[in-house]
Amino acid sequence: MQGALLGLVGLLLAFGLTMAVSRYEGRRSVLVDEANAIGTTYLCAQLLSEPERSESLELLRVYTDAAIVMAEAVPSTDDHDRAVAAVEQLQDDLWALAGQAIAADPMGSAPRLYVESLNETIDAHGLRVASLRNRVPTSVQLLQVVGSAVALGVLAMYLSMFGRNLVTSLLAGAFVVLILLVSFDLDRPRRGFITVPATALIDLRASMEGEPAAAP
Repeated sequence: MQGALLGLVGLLLAFGLTMAVSRYEGRRSVLVDEANAIGTTYLCAQLLSEPERSESLELLRVYTDAAIVMAEAVPSTDDHDRAVAAVEQLQDDLWALAGQAIAADPMGSAPRLYVESLNETIDAHGLRVASLRNRVPTSVQLLQVVGSAVALGVLAMYLSMFGRNLVTSLLAGAFVVLILLVSFDLDRPRRGFITVPATALIDLRASMEGEPAAAP
């Protein structure tokens, strides 16, 4: 009986923790992918002709700043919604410049490479927004909490009925609470102790401070 109850609690915790870890790693991965996409677009923009080159490079710096603000905002808040809107407005501005670059040099390879990389950057942003909304279902979290509480309650009652040491029940309870807290923390990208770092975007923005590698 005791082993079966502990096994049930373990299964519930493992299921929820696995889902939370998977989503956390997914958010970290898409943020790095977005930083790489922006960096590639920044390199391609250096090959454009003026004035689109300078305007695009400056807009990409602002775009990266906005992406960092979005990464550091708490999802599902007004600040986060404003950050997402700011990024998407900058996407429109960058796309307009891409259209001008294509119109100025319709046969050139540089504008086409830039458009392709910009499209990947826009797609990467969409994936990051989706990843922030991909949370562990509330029903699963409730199942974890309720199932663990019931199993531990029955375990404590079983031990007390037979005069067993309650230390096992207390230790199991503490372990369950710890795992639940970690699972919930992993599922909250900008709250709690375990957050998704914006290091890739911050490092990218720092690299944009120097002179572009490709001359106009």
